[in-house]
Amino acid sequence: MRIIIAEKAIAGRRIASILAGKDVPSTMLGKAQVFNFEDGKDKTMVIPLRGHISDVEFPKQYSYWLGTDLKKLVDADIEYIGKEAAIISALKTAAKDADEVVIATDADREGEAIGVEALNYMKESNPKLKVERAYFSAITPKDIEVAFSKFSKVDYNYADSADSRREIDLIWGAVITRFLSLISGRLGKEFLSAGRVQTPTLAIIVNRENERRAFKSKKYWELNAEFEKESKKFEAQHKEGKFWDEEKVKKAYKKEGKKGKITKVTKKKRVLKKPIPFNTTGFLRAATAIGFTAGEAMNMAESLYQSGYTSYPRTDNSVYSPTLNLKEILNELSKIPEFVPMIEKLLAMPKFEPSKGKESKDHPPIHPVTAAPKTKLSERQWKIYELICRRFFATLWEEAITNNVTVEIDLNSEIYLAHGQVLENAGWKEFYPYSTLKEVHLPEMETGDEVDLVKLSMDGKETQPPTRYSQATLIKLMEDNGLGTKSTRHTIIQKLFVRHYISGLKAIEPNAIAFAVIGALEKYSEDLAKPNMTSKLEKEMDEISGGKKTKKEVVTDSREMLKKNLLELLENKDKIGTDLRKALQSDSILAKCDVCDGELRKIKSKNNKWFLGCTNYPKCTNTYPLPQKGRIISAPELCKACGKGAIKVFGKRYRYEMCIDPNCISKKDWAKKKEEKLQKEKEKKEAEASAAKEKKTKKEATAKKD
Repeated sequence: MRIIIAEKAIAGRRIASILAGKDVPSTMLGKAQVFNFEDGKDKTMVIPLRGHISDVEFPKQYSYWLGTDLKKLVDADIEYIGKEAAIISALKTAAKDADEVVIATDADREGEAIGVEALNYMKESNPKLKVERAYFSAITPKDIEVAFSKFSKVDYNYADSADSRREIDLIWGAVITRFLSLISGRLGKEFLSAGRVQTPTLAIIVNRENERRAFKSKKYWELNAEFEKESKKFEAQHKEGKFWDEEKVKKAYKKEGKKGKITKVTKKKRVLKKPIPFNTTGFLRAATAIGFTAGEAMNMAESLYQSGYTSYPRTDNSVYSPTLNLKEILNELSKIPEFVPMIEKLLAMPKFEPSKGKESKDHPPIHPVTAAPKTKLSERQWKIYELICRRFFATLWEEAITNNVTVEIDLNSEIYLAHGQVLENAGWKEFYPYSTLKEVHLPEMETGDEVDLVKLSMDGKETQPPTRYSQATLIKLMEDNGLGTKSTRHTIIQKLFVRHYISGLKAIEPNAIAFAVIGALEKYSEDLAKPNMTSKLEKEMDEISGGKKTKKEVVTDSREMLKKNLLELLENKDKIGTDLRKALQSDSILAKCDVCDGELRKIKSKNNKWFLGCTNYPKCTNTYPLPQKGRIISAPELCKACGKGAIKVFGKRYRYEMCIDPNCISKKDWAKKKEEKLQKEKEKKEAEASAAKEKKTKKEATAKKD
């Protein structure tokens, strides 16, 4: 019997169905789901895992935070403990009667480690198992057929590199997290999390916010003119751009005249290069730009891959292989009606000249492989699938071309510039609506023409602080600084949200405790908050893959680095603890008390419910209820309806601001709007159901008539 190990159930079902040439129903082996079929004379069983089936843990004697010496924890042994008992039991049982096992997990280092995990359990029952490895970048009949006709060998170095990361992250995360939590008194569910990659990533966010706070705005002025020619109005700006001298701008402003004279017209074409194929970083940046979190986008891409609709989503490659049959993919996607007009244009091209990014010996760029029925995908899945498809189309189509014109206008010896931009050929932008371009149409003008001045304005402005990072820019910064991998960066960002270090759906904002943690680490153990050490360890883990270093060597090296930093922290634990406790107290203050001169802080009741209570308790017993879900911070302004404090609430997919008083008139207005919205949704569903029923009735009537 042959055993095939798949990474997850959805992938296992699809692999079994492709190899069997038909749908394969699942059966149970003990309490684990498996897929059985016969391939010729051979019996085959596909056993799907649930990702890692073992956890990396310290021995039980290190479980108690309060009684553990952190210096001993750095050197503690690490154990691999089975967490999926049913699957492990099935692997051991099936192995007894098996001749061969094929590892068909994801073709990256994490997938290799997951496959080796399963293999080790199977070899406990059958040490003589023949082992093969099937590598593929898409779960399609063609890819699976090729992978299973030409097996590879299991790469144990590759698996070790993944396991070294798990062990190192456990050690670093446990030691620094326990240190921060213990000295701040923040234990239980509210512990202070830290990590080898997580902490320097948080430092990037905090340092950006420090830049914003330290920023001193500077005043400047702009001169903006509105001209008219042949009844067509257009805008122009003074050639100086920003005026930093008020006297100078006033002098130029006073030179207002009724007419301006065209002194120069410059015309040129601009080529807008088509986007390169998606690698993981590029995909996540594009997905977060259209409203997804990095974690959600990766989960969607993973599910599309396992369903056979797109290629493997974890790749550094942004160059299509010459062997990739682009025409075949387009013909397959033409089964989707809304894509047909685009595909017809693409197939009419004499030849394809795809755009190219950076090539790596990795999986191919992320691209569609089969047509996904819209009805089988959720709305969010479809948005990601459509993004991947449209990016694929854009990489194959023509460059976009714009006609640009710059007009110089002399207004009483002051030069103003008008810029026009019109699409000559939309090119790839026709297929890829996520990249917008603003067209500015100017009237026809030649040197020597005169234009009428409609309005001249002098606008006073101030320089703005650097913008906060979005998830897209943060992922790129992590990549540039060697923090994490293409497979882990989105999970690091998600962890920072979950641990309430950061908030914000578009612009990421750190809270008070984030400043305290990073401030303390930068002051007393600078290496922990910088990417250098983490980047060095990432390179060493890559050397394990190449066989240049062993897992033991790299893990030992990481322990030595951590020891040095831990000693620095322990020497200053009292100072760090004081800073953290102050920050935590500050972080819990959400509003001024509207009854006394105290402040309202976030408190948990005896029945584990959050509420606002006055710091002057028991003299002041003023309280307000709080939302029980989401991250809560103080709003910068008071409630406009009643003048009391306001809060901002952040969740995974929502963000709103509300008054702290449940009896505020704003709450009643909000409730009314919500009720109206629900009523409209109900009426819409009823109308759709009625229309569907009517359509069904007509169809049945037509069928009877025929």
